[in-house]
Amino acid sequence: MNEDSDDDVPELVAANISKVPVTVITGFLGSGKTTLLNFILTEQHGKKIAVILNEFGEGDSIEKSMSVGEEGELFEEWLELRNGCLCCSVKDNGVKAIENLMQKKGKFDYILLETTGLADPGPIASIFWLDEELCSDVYLDGIIVMVDAKFCERHIDEKKEDGSVNECQKQIALGDVIIVNKTDLVSTEQLEGLRDRIKSVNNFAKIVETSHSKINPESILDINAYGLSGDMKIEDIFTQRGFSKENKHAIDQSVGTITLQLPGNVDKTALDDFLQTLLWEKTVKDATGNTIEVLRLKGMMSIVGSDHRLVVQAVEELYDSHTTTLWEDDLSRISTVVFIGRNLDKDILQTHLLKLTELKR
Repeated sequence: MNEDSDDDVPELVAANISKVPVTVITGFLGSGKTTLLNFILTEQHGKKIAVILNEFGEGDSIEKSMSVGEEGELFEEWLELRNGCLCCSVKDNGVKAIENLMQKKGKFDYILLETTGLADPGPIASIFWLDEELCSDVYLDGIIVMVDAKFCERHIDEKKEDGSVNECQKQIALGDVIIVNKTDLVSTEQLEGLRDRIKSVNNFAKIVETSHSKINPESILDINAYGLSGDMKIEDIFTQRGFSKENKHAIDQSVGTITLQLPGNVDKTALDDFLQTLLWEKTVKDATGNTIEVLRLKGMMSIVGSDHRLVVQAVEELYDSHTTTLWEDDLSRISTVVFIGRNLDKDILQTHLLKLTELKR
């Protein structure tokens, strides 16, 4: 007699739900973004990649119409390419395109979202924290910034009439990987100078140098810069390029990077209060009374009452945190915080962080 019956409760099998990584690609018009996308779309990298192109200006449209698509046309609907990749162009921030694309889930395993040349990638990145429904399907893997080796320094040094941070500095500040393109058009000395200038803005980003936008796709895909998925441990990123004893102590009006370390465990509630004061209320001042403007923040914190590292990420006003791997021992429990922004005052920030460890528990 068969002991099985229709009334038996079926065994539950855990669903293997994997999120699709999204990489944001930004950079000034003419830096080589479209050439990079064409290169990736035609390379045999084994990935089925969906590319979303933002169009806001006529010049941007002209550039794309010359090169993107099998016949050079612009397309509003999804176009499937011969290697299995998908491509479309949109006239909004790309979120609707991502949502539409998720209906095709199974046909692709990666999304590249290109922004217009003058776009601030911050608000686009923040969408992946604010839109819970969208984030159930995708996650932000990293922000890639393309720069023109010949003209980048000119863009970095541009002064805006209102005194705000210019678009080039903001893009570099928010970048996880900076691709210096068209290196064949500058001398070795010019390239070294540009490299130093980029590092003065964002000492945390990885710099990749190339010409004609030809790179190894692995250098920009699956970099796990936000530590939300993937195999790479975000603490490895800190070890590789996070902490530097060469950080400038002097307050600088331009965008720069400061890395701080502090021993002792941090109170989580106090940390949230500090981040809200720093990022939302913007009431933390440097020694001369200027507001400390943080464009990007990355932290790996040792938290009171927890044996796990807490990774903190901030893009402009928004921040998020999540626990990750276990600390090996008490000696290794040192918090590291990287600030990228303007009017950074190392002493002031150090004082605020130390207060987080001095609270009565």
